[in-house]
Amino acid sequence: MNETYTDYFQKSKVFLYPLLKLKQGIAYVPIQTYVCWEHVYTVEDRKLLCEYNVKSTDKFIIFYNKYLKNHKLFNKHIDLGENKHLFIFDFITYKNDFDRLIKGKYSQFTLESKLAILDFFISSGGVSKYIHDFLSPEFAHSKYAERLGVDIKEIENIYEICSILDIEKETFQKNNEKLKCLLAENSIYLKK
Repeated sequence: MNETYTDYFQKSKVFLYPLLKLKQGIAYVPIQTYVCWEHVYTVEDRKLLCEYNVKSTDKFIIFYNKYLKNHKLFNKHIDLGENKHLFIFDFITYKNDFDRLIKGKYSQFTLESKLAILDFFISSGGVSKYIHDFLSPEFAHSKYAERLGVDIKEIENIYEICSILDIEKETFQKNNEKLKCLLAENSIYLKK
């Protein structure tokens, strides 16, 4: 590692999406992931929302049926129009890890979840090293202390080396009238 990673990245995409155990390199991947939906889902609902921007071709429908629709965590699909789709997964099975994500306690994920995340990123070269450090920061404390020019005790006291989740960036915020009609049709009720 030659530098610390300081730019914000979507925590749900790195720490939750891999728990769906969809192999990297499959035909379709979400353009973004979220843990909340403004006025619809909060973090207490423990949902992972995956937004796809793709035409509903035969190929995509096969992908949807094979990987998403029958997934054990699949909750619902909402066609947002204009080739956009929202797939919602129920993460209550991963309640403890979901809650740790929200608190920024990535090192406290279960071993099973850590292994699934690392397995997902194994072919990603340098990225996988960062992910490993985020999940097991004790091995990177000295490197981070040196790079940041701080005493190692400061890093050890904080323990985590990955920034906490930015709830605003992790919230799906599309609430137009057409979408509100779709929500009503799909029995999702807006929260005030």
